[in-house]
Amino acid sequence: MGDARIIDGKALAAEVRARIAVAAADLKTKHGFTPGLAVVLVGENPASQVYVRSKKKQTVETGMASFDHTLPAETAEEELLALVDRLNADPEVHGILVQLPLPDQIDADKVLERIDPAKDVDGFHPMNAGRLSTGQPALVPCTPVGSVLLAKQARPDLTGLEAVVIGRSNIVGKPVAQLLLQENCTVTIAHSRTRDLPGVTRRADLVIAAVGRPEMVRRDWIKPGATVIDVGINRIEADGGKSRLVGDVAFDEAAEVAGAITPVPGGVGPMTIACLLRNTVQAACAIEGVALPEV
Repeated sequence: MGDARIIDGKALAAEVRARIAVAAADLKTKHGFTPGLAVVLVGENPASQVYVRSKKKQTVETGMASFDHTLPAETAEEELLALVDRLNADPEVHGILVQLPLPDQIDADKVLERIDPAKDVDGFHPMNAGRLSTGQPALVPCTPVGSVLLAKQARPDLTGLEAVVIGRSNIVGKPVAQLLLQENCTVTIAHSRTRDLPGVTRRADLVIAAVGRPEMVRRDWIKPGATVIDVGINRIEADGGKSRLVGDVAFDEAAEVAGAITPVPGGVGPMTIACLLRNTVQAACAIEGVALPEV
């Protein structure tokens, strides 16, 4: 492996959580409320179950209130919408997260649009997406926020950098591009139909890979010294019938030429939950009408 600096997502996430714990305690003593996060899980998706457990644990550890709702896989859409309505009306709940993917009988867009935009800590409501794209204060999706914070660990000022985002999803690609524009980057959004994807990526001072294809980005795609943020989490088969997690970037190869790179696991993943908790504090302060502490 080369000289690339490994950007430690676990360490940065721990710092963010420590600030959130201070803020939550502060809000409770000075203003008499505890930021509350409601997480809704429909069905038995094993990956979602692990993620939801982790969210609950970290919510409680930072001194915030956690409200868990687990519904069976056959839950009707109307039933889920009614639960969202109750959470919208509950003054103790400041953030609502409906874990995706949802079972086939439920229209995810309809559910996400039903969440009060002020409590939309995932940042997926069209109103928050619109506010982000027009540069207004918004609740922003957690993975993009975490990705930008990690990039700034390597390069505190991103102004003027050529950034290439690989992937155009509403969850990562589009919002991270908006955030990078706010950081004064020159942004290219590349995707599966991009002509000469390796050539486009090779121009980048900052690469954000969010395409969901294991180890797609190779060594010769990376400009020497570039910062590489790998959003991908892919489970592939390893020796002996076991599986292992890899990103969208061929880590060992890319680390030989990159200036700084996030590992998988231990890079963007831990930041996603930390930024969810950060969004919950932000939402709570806005709803309760108090100034946002430093988080």
